[in-house]
Amino acid sequence: MAEPRKKGLISHGTAAQNRKARFDYRINDTVEAGIVLLGPEVKSLRSGRATLSEAWAGERDGEMWLFNAYIPEWQAGSFTAKFDPRRPRKLLLHRSQVAALAGAVSREGATLVPLEIRFDDRGRAKVILGLAEGKKRHDKRQAIAERDWQRDKARLMRQKG
Repeated sequence: MAEPRKKGLISHGTAAQNRKARFDYRINDTVEAGIVLLGPEVKSLRSGRATLSEAWAGERDGEMWLFNAYIPEWQAGSFTAKFDPRRPRKLLLHRSQVAALAGAVSREGATLVPLEIRFDDRGRAKVILGLAEGKKRHDKRQAIAERDWQRDKARLMRQKG
């Protein structure tokens, strides 16, 4: 069972998760990337209020960027310069990683989907990107049937003792 959520700020661990990505896409490979954030964005992420449901990553001018990720404004601070909650955010990757991911996206027709934003042991925000292929409707139905069967099987095993 999942851990109960604490009321304080997140010091390390998952800050935001895209749970629907694993249902809509078949994840072939994952890459961990750093992300460039402003100070209030970090506080907002630590409060666990970010959303990755419509976010995607792509290449622009030889760099990787995270598009359409929602990180709301931090209301408690006195930071006078407001920022756009859905602004593009730069991802920190090695040049060879950027080239490999951009090549895979253009050549194979894959998509870069952010799976989660988390804080590492040193307190730095990291984005887990998945190199993914879209699932067909019948694949999704099969995933639902498999999930239902696993739930029913666990229920039967609990009842049998």
